[in-house]
Amino acid sequence: MICPRGGPGAPAVPGPGPVSRDEAAEALGLARQTAAFHLDRLADESLLDVVYERRSGRTGPGAGRPAKLYKRSAKQVAVSLPERHYELAGRLLAQAVEASEATGEPVRTVLHREAHRLGAQLAGQDTTDVLDLLERYGFEPRHDGDAVVLGNCPFHALAREHTETVCGMNLHLLRGVLQGLGEDGLQACLAPAPGQCCVRLEPAPAPSTEPSPRAGR
Repeated sequence: MICPRGGPGAPAVPGPGPVSRDEAAEALGLARQTAAFHLDRLADESLLDVVYERRSGRTGPGAGRPAKLYKRSAKQVAVSLPERHYELAGRLLAQAVEASEATGEPVRTVLHREAHRLGAQLAGQDTTDVLDLLERYGFEPRHDGDAVVLGNCPFHALAREHTETVCGMNLHLLRGVLQGLGEDGLQACLAPAPGQCCVRLEPAPAPSTEPSPRAGR
């Protein structure tokens, strides 16, 4: 469907149905070849779906080849800068509430356990190192001496309004990540600072090599 925009002489705007290359080119004021190039690029990235239809309505011999049409992909796409992962936080919070109602445990206790479990699960999906994994989930990690600073909180808006709950969840999530990766040289600690995630990865203390009091007996 093509709808007029802006009065006589204005370009037509494709409606919600599939559109052809010619319709997209006319609506955007582009050459057909340029429109076709960008439509195919979007289809290659699964941001558009390609369908084939006969616009004439005729069928059978002589009806001609179906036209190649483009429509909005059924795939859900969300883009945010800086990167946020509110869906992940929402899933954890919902799981904690449901488990708390079923077991009678405090919601926050369950939330910390579920966050730790999810962090270990995310780490178990890949053999990458901790910085690569944190980068993938939007934490923007960078070295600060032997520590690792997280320049972005993927749950920023939630953390501002529900600081104690969300930062505690984040802390246990990252502890799970470290455990899942077998990263015993770092430990996740709460260290709120302006413009950074509330969690910081500090060097873990070396295990004590001193003999226990019983060792010499």
